[in-house]
Amino acid sequence: MLSGAGLVLGLTTALAAPAQPAAAAPVANGAKKVTAVLFEWKFDSIAQECTRTLGPKGYGYVQVSPPQERIQGGAWWTAYQPVSYKIQGPLGDRTAFRNMVNACHAAGVDVIVDTVINHMTSGSGTGTAGTQYSKYTYPGSYQDQDFHGCRRPIGSNYADRANVQECELGDTGQPSLADLDTGSDSVRGKIAGYLNDLISLGADGFRVDAAKHIAAGDLSAIRSRLSKPDVYWVQEAIFGANEAVSPSEYLGVGDVQEFRYTTDLKRILTNEKLAYLKNFGEAWGYLPSGKAGTMVTNHDTERNGSSLSYKDGAAYTLAHVLMLAHPYGTPSIHSGYEFTDRDAGAPNGGTVNSCYSDGWKCQHAWPQIANMVAFRNAAGDTAITNWWDDGDNAIAFGRGDKAYVAVNRGGGALTRTFQTSLPAGTYCDVEHGDPAANGGCTGTTYSVGSDGRFTATVGAGDAVALYVGAGGDPRPGDHSATVYYSTDKAWPAHYLHYRPTGGTWTTVPGVVMEAACTGWVKKTVPLGTATGLTAAFNNGAGTWDNNNAADYALGTGEITVAGGTVGTGNPCGDRQTTAGASFAVNATTVVGQNIHVVGNNAALGNWAPASALKLDPAAYPVWKLDVDLPAGTVFEYKYIRKDAAGNVTWESGANRTATVPADGRVALNDTWRG
Repeated sequence: MLSGAGLVLGLTTALAAPAQPAAAAPVANGAKKVTAVLFEWKFDSIAQECTRTLGPKGYGYVQVSPPQERIQGGAWWTAYQPVSYKIQGPLGDRTAFRNMVNACHAAGVDVIVDTVINHMTSGSGTGTAGTQYSKYTYPGSYQDQDFHGCRRPIGSNYADRANVQECELGDTGQPSLADLDTGSDSVRGKIAGYLNDLISLGADGFRVDAAKHIAAGDLSAIRSRLSKPDVYWVQEAIFGANEAVSPSEYLGVGDVQEFRYTTDLKRILTNEKLAYLKNFGEAWGYLPSGKAGTMVTNHDTERNGSSLSYKDGAAYTLAHVLMLAHPYGTPSIHSGYEFTDRDAGAPNGGTVNSCYSDGWKCQHAWPQIANMVAFRNAAGDTAITNWWDDGDNAIAFGRGDKAYVAVNRGGGALTRTFQTSLPAGTYCDVEHGDPAANGGCTGTTYSVGSDGRFTATVGAGDAVALYVGAGGDPRPGDHSATVYYSTDKAWPAHYLHYRPTGGTWTTVPGVVMEAACTGWVKKTVPLGTATGLTAAFNNGAGTWDNNNAADYALGTGEITVAGGTVGTGNPCGDRQTTAGASFAVNATTVVGQNIHVVGNNAALGNWAPASALKLDPAAYPVWKLDVDLPAGTVFEYKYIRKDAAGNVTWESGANRTATVPADGRVALNDTWRG
């Protein structure tokens, strides 16, 4: 954890463990082992999110920020300076905590509590529940004799075990935190009493903050006093070469967070090759997989720069895809808020009225991340199979006959036939659509043949992910249609508006069609037991081809529509679109807003906002669209926000420029300029 005024807590935290066995990775919630860390969310907001998102998406756990009475102040790190163990602070009181636990349990989500038991505060004042305290006096809790006598900051002497575990925590020259003597029987009893109180309110596990600064034997003794000794227990740790205290010491107490995993993911995703991940995990010297907690980032690392953060765009999203697709460790997903000031506290005091508003990032709900939770649940601990890489930044691998993922960090789109061990069937690509209960999909689907092979185009900075149970139920009677539509009208974009036989229409303008080959676009539609669809086509801006008001009656399989004539078959064969631009921009919006691209030629709307092309939000907050342009085209473009009323906000800065290559698409990975 970090603290204010330069005080850094836990950034070098490693964990320790005594020899006796203890509980391993979380198993009480069945196959659901992924944790959403809702950092500094109020308890009532968490309760709503468990019902709205975490339960439906398959999360097994939610981690809540420290609930105890804390020092006053607006900075986030006040949560890591306890004043008492009363459940009363800015996140809510005992009743709100209990109600949150009950709501999450009803949604099938267990609750992990971030606990601060190494220390108390660095000064004096009045706590959030009204408790008057000084650095070594906490009425009803601790007095001077309950703290270690080494009352100086630890500085950087991590080669000295006693310095790390028996001296006050803090940076040299900054206020240090009163260090509890966890070797004291009285202190152990009070800490265990606090944890047992949380258990009585329904808590299912604990994340132990700054565990490196507590002797492993002390933690083991505290845990032995719990009313549920087998409660899930994960400890904050950062590995430090040649340090006196090693994370592996704590494996006998519980799980340990593997920070080397976090820093290595950043290094690979930003400076090296994805192909290096072929033996990722224990072979890299990490902790045993069954005892390791993994994460792309947390509240400390996203602020100190040792990990990726939400500011890193596609690399950040792909890191989560990789973490959830890969079998190593037990993943947690940090979900916080935007910040420029490292000390800034939560927006609205922790109340989340809706995701993607007021600065709340809601990473746990981003479709490309959230849909991978069920992927991880389906794959379980199945080992990696069918590894493939291009020697550079494109990789793919399976999880036996349960799941398969392809990730492209390269600069251009990748088209390839992938070998899997999946059963034959039609699968929903959960990176670009949501699986439907009837085995269908709201987005792209792929057909895996009896030989386990399927062909896909994976865009730059993108991924494809399939798993058994997500549109992969090859039930007799289920159908799909791949509709090919001629681009002879030279529309800048093409949308398919349809309804399955006996079903309802899509929302106007429908679903955007994808480039298939020169002269054609396509869209694959899952139909379930429907035997066809009624369709109309449009440009997304009010111009329609609805077959002279009669619409088109289409069947199943491969269907072509050109010049008002309906045919069958794939008009592209093995040909692929070779020229154009792949737009991808990281941009946040509020409800009712969409991101469009507009530029200096007809295909991009000739700078007219009304003719701007709407990008696809399936990978939110990254918005994407492929546009066909002639090879060699030099063009200018910018992104705009448009709301339902037609109000337009242009991004700042100069016009962006790009050139379409002679072969393929130019990949544009941008970030909205506010």
